[in-house]
Amino acid sequence: MGTEAMSWAPAELDLSRPNAARMYDYFLGGSHNFAADRQAADAVLAVAPHVADAARANREFLRRSVRYALQQGIRQFIDLGSGIPTVGNVHDIAHSVNADARVLYVDVEPVAVAHARALLGVDPRVDVIQADICFPDSIFNNPATQRLIDLGRPVAILFVSVLHFIPGDVNAIVEPFRAAASPGSALVISHATSGAATSQTEEVQRLYQRTPTPLQLRTAAEVETLFGHFHMVPASSTATSPTSGAPLVPVAEWRPEPDDQVETRQSVASPFLNAFLAGMGRKGVADHG
Repeated sequence: MGTEAMSWAPAELDLSRPNAARMYDYFLGGSHNFAADRQAADAVLAVAPHVADAARANREFLRRSVRYALQQGIRQFIDLGSGIPTVGNVHDIAHSVNADARVLYVDVEPVAVAHARALLGVDPRVDVIQADICFPDSIFNNPATQRLIDLGRPVAILFVSVLHFIPGDVNAIVEPFRAAASPGSALVISHATSGAATSQTEEVQRLYQRTPTPLQLRTAAEVETLFGHFHMVPASSTATSPTSGAPLVPVAEWRPEPDDQVETRQSVASPFLNAFLAGMGRKGVADHG
């Protein structure tokens, strides 16, 4: 175990227990994980190989949602529960479109934060803070947030693949961010739901019980309520009105693009894809396409 420790891994880190964020990194093909994470992730894949497809589809949804927000004139992003930095980070996506975009990463996991700091170096457009998203005031009052993010202007608030690792009333976590966001802001959520329960999904849930953050599946209706009074962005770029189509769709089906690696037709066959739902809402703005 000791030979695995890297410069970005805090010395006090317990490497013997798998971590959901590092397992996600492994599913994406990253290298910022340890033997316990790989062993647990391989156990999940042995039961449900499509979990890796779901992780990649979720990452592609993140890319598309960031691009869409930029197209709508949003230039600042708060990535909550950002996880291990890997290919396709928010700032990489944003800066490929607009070099002036500002990105704040927030995570409570020490490996994610330590490595993000090492990766980012000194960049006035990007910062990372270690904070628990269950306590929004600690994020709003952080000097890095106040330096980087102007809440008087539209901001994209990203809860991508994080709320299903938090028990209890997550609306109490999301609501302060909805309230603090100015008109024109975007709320982006992806969340594993209970809509396609099978023996496979039950076994995956059992395996995640070994981590500090077990899966907390919610219904599609419960996830939809997290958007509050935000206007849902149509999941299809060909939608004729803001109310056409379902407000939430599988991650692979939210505004898919030709360069996506996970094809939308896969979601029909996999409970890990068709029950992994995503959506975007806008505050005071009804987007038509």
